[in-house]
Amino acid sequence: MKKSSELTKNEKFKLINEGDNFDKEVEKIFCCDLLSIAMGRAPAGSAWVTVMANINTFAVATLADVSCVIIAEGMDIDEVTLEKAKEKGITLFSTEEPVYEAALLAKETFEL
Repeated sequence: MKKSSELTKNEKFKLINEGDNFDKEVEKIFCCDLLSIAMGRAPAGSAWVTVMANINTFAVATLADVSCVIIAEGMDIDEVTLEKAKEKGITLFSTEEPVYEAALLAKETFEL
């Protein structure tokens, strides 16, 4: 298994915040944009790919114990959201890729 830090080796992903879970192992990829579903179904140790770039995303990421969050589609990450990621210690990446392609690229990078 690979660690979330492995995404820094793929030029399609940009590291936005190096959180406390930067070296946490990634066990699978999880894609979901509905926070209520992600809260109950995001597997611990997953790389969560979403377009939801808001402060609530990081509350859910903390509850679910994901390895990292990947914001897809080039969605804007505002300063308040970035501060929440830092406060929660969540590793955050962004990509211009659509969710599906981002998930495939992450899966390849993590060799899952």
